[in-house]
Amino acid sequence: MRNGKQRSRIQNERVLPSKLAVNFPTEDIVLVTASPVIKAVTNFKQVSKVLEEFDVEEQPSTVLENRFPNIKVIESGVKQLKSEEHCIFTEDGRQHAYRKLCLCAGAKPKLICEGNPYVLGIRDTDSAQEFQKQLTKAKRIMIVGNGGIALELVYEIEGCEVIWAIKDKAIGNTFFDAGAAEFLTSKLMSEKSEAKIAPKRTIYTIEGARKENRSKAKADNVGSALGPDWHGGLDLKGPQEFSHSIHIETRCEVKKIYLQEEFKITKKKPLAFPKHQDKSVTLDKEMWPVYVELTNGKIYGCDFLVSATGVTPNVQPFLHGNNFDLGEDGGLKVDDQMRTSLPDIYAAGDICTACWQPSPVWQQMRLWTQARQMGWYAAKCMAAASLGHPIDMDFSFELFAHVTKFFNYKVVLLGKYNAQGLGSDHELMLRCTRGQEYIKVVMQNGRMMGAVLIGETDLEETFENLILNQMDLSSYGEDLLDPNIDIEDYFD
Repeated sequence: MRNGKQRSRIQNERVLPSKLAVNFPTEDIVLVTASPVIKAVTNFKQVSKVLEEFDVEEQPSTVLENRFPNIKVIESGVKQLKSEEHCIFTEDGRQHAYRKLCLCAGAKPKLICEGNPYVLGIRDTDSAQEFQKQLTKAKRIMIVGNGGIALELVYEIEGCEVIWAIKDKAIGNTFFDAGAAEFLTSKLMSEKSEAKIAPKRTIYTIEGARKENRSKAKADNVGSALGPDWHGGLDLKGPQEFSHSIHIETRCEVKKIYLQEEFKITKKKPLAFPKHQDKSVTLDKEMWPVYVELTNGKIYGCDFLVSATGVTPNVQPFLHGNNFDLGEDGGLKVDDQMRTSLPDIYAAGDICTACWQPSPVWQQMRLWTQARQMGWYAAKCMAAASLGHPIDMDFSFELFAHVTKFFNYKVVLLGKYNAQGLGSDHELMLRCTRGQEYIKVVMQNGRMMGAVLIGETDLEETFENLILNQMDLSSYGEDLLDPNIDIEDYFD
């Protein structure tokens, strides 16, 4: 914000600058972003006190500038931050002074192998469109990783054989226990019957000189992260005429990647794509551009490999010459007002590591919902600090709450949904109707600490209240999940 020449500068987030622009309509707000498009939250719906649903839409930066006259968007990457001088240098050669700065540069994908043309990472719209282009010619691909992007990919891809390599015993280990994984696996292996829903958001592509410049840029200067419905506008279809064909390799990682000529020299024998009805092992006689050797000893050929093994906080552009405190995961440590260890510098979203004493039923996860909440709260903290006002912790950090969709099921995660940090002192209650719903409740000392809801259960608001209120539910026992009891009305 500026009185005379001082400004507030934000790196790559829309929620935060728009909030500041509303609070300080006469001040200059500057958004610095390496991307020509910005992410906007649309169709926002407050499902309950904490749980929220929304879409993320890409829009030209001019939309933000036109709506808020005091916001200026600078399309350039950050070259250097000089925190002691309160200024940043951008790659277009300019210098920008700030009074308050918030870093929202997100995270970047961990690639299994850098510089290999057959290893793709999916981070932004450009990389997602490159994946779609490569998929149209691919008969077989391998996906490595067990997080959200991997889960979405394996279900959405059609007309192409998919080998899915995960290091865990079951799919979706970040989100689910073995029971939920089994529930979802049966859906994954069945034929898809749902018609694909038309995308709800507009996708802006980068044409001409801008696209050429983007291709020459470094990997960590690509655009902002994909939205929660990122695959909605893509046609994820290979050249073959079948719905989907998936084989899962569990408890393994990538040992080595061979190009075709390199693999011929090894004389090793690749396996054919396993047929689920046939348990025999067959060697693959077809030649592939790339071969992947897994730590379980198996080797498969494929057209390309998708690296979906997680992300790391994108802190590198800001570390040189600045003594930031970093978390164990490499993020910028922030306190309960989103302040980093350096004066007047805040951080929000994937780039930061929450270092305050959390609520017993909240944990940080690098998800779009938390990025939006952190951006909103960081703006409130920056505004309060500028005005000299105290501020209380935002209610959204009282309870972890996330809603998404996997395998066309609605998925709600609440509190310590996987009993994170509870040790052995807890019990689980389950209700499962195959193909329809999966409900898991985590209980400790008679109180609900977390829940996983898969399907249209309509229990999210009730369970959220029970977790927040910490009501003693010991007397209800298994009746808590009895389908013949309308628990919503009971606890209303």
